[in-house]
Amino acid sequence: MKQSLLCLFMLAFFYSQAYSQIIIKGAVVDARQNAVPWATVKLSGNNKTSGTTTDKTGAFTIDLADTGTYEVEVRFMGYETFKKTYAFTQSQTYDLGTIVLNELAQELQTVEILGRLQHDYNSDYSFSATKTAIKNKELPQSVSTVTKELIADRQAFQLADAVKIVSGVAPSSYYNQYNIRGISQNEEGQIINGMRTRQYYFLQPITSHIERVEVLKGPASVTFSTVDPGGSINMVTKKPLAESRKSISLGAGSFSTIRAALDFTGPLNESKTLLYRINGALQKAKSFRDLVTNDAALFAPSISYIPNDKTAINVEMIYSNSTGTLDRGQPIFGAVAGKTDLNSTPISLNLGASNDYFISKEFMIMTNFTHKFSDKISFNTAYMKQTWSEDLQEHRTTNGFAVDINNQPVTSLAAMRFIQRQQFWDTDNLNSYLNFDFDLGKVSNQLLVGYDVSRWHKTKGGGQNSARGYLLKDGTATSSFDPDNADAYETITIDGQVLPKPNVDHFDLANPQYTIKNVQDYVLNSRIAVPSALTSTHAIYVQEQLKLGRLLALFSLRREWFKDITNYEAPNETEFTNEAWLPRVGLSYEVAPQLNVYATYLEGYQPQSNTVTLMPNTGAFFWDPNSPARFKPLISDLKEIGAKGEFFNRRVTMSVAFYEINQKNILINANLPAFPDSLVQRGSDRSRGFEWDLAGYILSNLQVNASYSYIDARIVTDQDESLNGKRKENTPVNSANLWARYDFPRSTFLKDLGIGAGLQYSGSKIPWFTRDFTVPAYTIMDMAIYYNPAKSNMQLALNVNNVLDKTYWIGAQNYLRLFPGAPRNFMVTATYNF
Repeated sequence: MKQSLLCLFMLAFFYSQAYSQIIIKGAVVDARQNAVPWATVKLSGNNKTSGTTTDKTGAFTIDLADTGTYEVEVRFMGYETFKKTYAFTQSQTYDLGTIVLNELAQELQTVEILGRLQHDYNSDYSFSATKTAIKNKELPQSVSTVTKELIADRQAFQLADAVKIVSGVAPSSYYNQYNIRGISQNEEGQIINGMRTRQYYFLQPITSHIERVEVLKGPASVTFSTVDPGGSINMVTKKPLAESRKSISLGAGSFSTIRAALDFTGPLNESKTLLYRINGALQKAKSFRDLVTNDAALFAPSISYIPNDKTAINVEMIYSNSTGTLDRGQPIFGAVAGKTDLNSTPISLNLGASNDYFISKEFMIMTNFTHKFSDKISFNTAYMKQTWSEDLQEHRTTNGFAVDINNQPVTSLAAMRFIQRQQFWDTDNLNSYLNFDFDLGKVSNQLLVGYDVSRWHKTKGGGQNSARGYLLKDGTATSSFDPDNADAYETITIDGQVLPKPNVDHFDLANPQYTIKNVQDYVLNSRIAVPSALTSTHAIYVQEQLKLGRLLALFSLRREWFKDITNYEAPNETEFTNEAWLPRVGLSYEVAPQLNVYATYLEGYQPQSNTVTLMPNTGAFFWDPNSPARFKPLISDLKEIGAKGEFFNRRVTMSVAFYEINQKNILINANLPAFPDSLVQRGSDRSRGFEWDLAGYILSNLQVNASYSYIDARIVTDQDESLNGKRKENTPVNSANLWARYDFPRSTFLKDLGIGAGLQYSGSKIPWFTRDFTVPAYTIMDMAIYYNPAKSNMQLALNVNNVLDKTYWIGAQNYLRLFPGAPRNFMVTATYNF
């Protein structure tokens, strides 16, 4: 009996010890009452240490084994460390309430060496516009930012999914190609960390290694060199952090999509002078479009060395391998009596073949170095080296319908061509400048003097083979049909109609057939060596930022020398040169602590080049020994006024802008079926508009990104006078976007859940190469559900895009190239942070 009582007593004792808990909980916010996720919380006492990190709402919970006096320490990079001693004397739950971390008083980086600390839809600074950090509120120019948090919440795995919500930005096709403020891109490739790269626009880049995407509105030639008048898209890569953070995500969804990504960062030594970051991603995906695939692999390591407060170095690498299919869009039947049925074919219809492919590989090294000679003088330099290659095989339309023996179009048959192409590129960028900070009386000055050089080298060895047109009885092929010499052609009969026999079989829109094509059957009537070419730009520039009280003035002047060499280092080498002065004047005035108004004027300049092939410059000068540099350079200017504000204790940013952009000497495809590679130079275009943007935390658990854009873009003068005054192509007059994420309060039974919802509206558009029909306006809805269990670093997300399964088109070129949006689709993603 005594032994039984003793056993019961011991069981009761151990039971009470096991289930007597000391639970410490609380929440961490900054001075603006924004949650601080992933902050380190440590409890030290009784020769023991316990710790955790805050979740994405800033909340934390720690279980203690013993009572006693403990020091609570909360750390997060960029904030002052919080320390306080507490006595936990009983087995109960202790609520420490809200712990406020104050931001460290420190200057912004002059060169971006360290990663961004915040976890929200806002980015309150930019390097894009001035080469050094400037508060967006003080910048006298419009810039829109998509942060990695917004990218993650929307599962915007590719760049187009990220920038489509930016005011004034409209995708032009499935390619990596956009219309910004009514102005279409003329240069391909992206700007990465402020430097231009060669990234062919046929496949979309992925965003897993991107910290934020900045869209600098208007010509930015002062900053980036010979870039587009409408705006520039700058992809800022993730930099190392001094806090250890690791993230792994796995996802799967519609169209056989499987994704994986990782993001590891932290210090490599105790002194935290050596930091690292590794980003990687894989995607295996098909599409709602027939035969279209988009597989991608990315590896992007980065190291920052910061031995002291005077010197900092960052070195990063990007390796990207994209394998997919070049999607030229949906073909439809031709207009009849001015009417066009966009639904005459399914939106999945693609003109390609099963053995088509497009492979794009790039390898990139970037280095940033900054050194302070004194508190007043610093030196900054950055260098980028990139190699890029393309391997393409495709079947695509010739942009026209088949013709019968009388040379009349047969609108149920698309005329086809076959293309093989390979090319190889090297790209170099160097950017160096000195900063001088000094005061003259009450005027503070930041003077920047610099030099940069950019070289795009299309190396020898590239080429393109093509089969097109119609077969002659002598076994050769011609690129077009001559009805006056019809007897010389072989013929075929389709549905009772006699047609000249095509070199590449026509595509029957009413009865599509997908087979593996035997490319050996074609008569290659075009074998072209892609000529080597070198485009180089050298520039010197000076920039002055002065501040007097509430007034900030920004003045810049750039002198640029451009050279285009076709058949580089070959016997028939030719070259063209251009040079220009590029000024900028901007004023920003703080009318209230939370509000600035601004005005700016700047000029843009973009020489025509043999190294450019992007829309609207779709001519084949890409391999023409007569470089398009023989045409006049594209010139532009921007006039803009606006206001920028920070509200709700700086948790929300809002901006409005009114602008006018003028551009002259636009080079476009002549759209002549008999001469598909010919070019014309349009006189001038003008775009006027209004933009409104808002981003941030409306409530502590409600985050919003919203925008609206009005664009009146017109052709001012054109070689075809009937186009004067007409709307610009591929430009919606009105567009709007909204995305919001709401996390349920921790006090409710839905505390582990969050929801996201978004709307996107785009007005009607005029296609690129025809005005016989209009791409209709559309509104689509996206939604998301997030599950983030308490005491867990795991999040499960379900994103559903185009919830109402709307049929819509993002743009078009002509009857045979429309670009429908994706039907309803979903993505499930699991993310673990540790």
